[in-house]
Amino acid sequence: MKSDLVDQASEIVTDPLVLINLVSQRVRQLNSGRSPLIPTVPSMGAADIALTEIIEGKLKLIERPLPQ
Repeated sequence: MKSDLVDQASEIVTDPLVLINLVSQRVRQLNSGRSPLIPTVPSMGAADIALTEIIEGKLKLIERPLPQ
């Protein structure tokens, strides 16, 4: 995982715990066979793909209201 991608993605998703959860969920999806939403190169790992998707606006966090 490239630190410059983490820095750029953390400007978009400012809460580190939310960013970690978002990336890990997307990594699981990619590893289970989902297609990347961006063009990739063989040297990119799943985490790099997930972070780049966040940076490019292809992957967004949807906040839901808490159940009452």
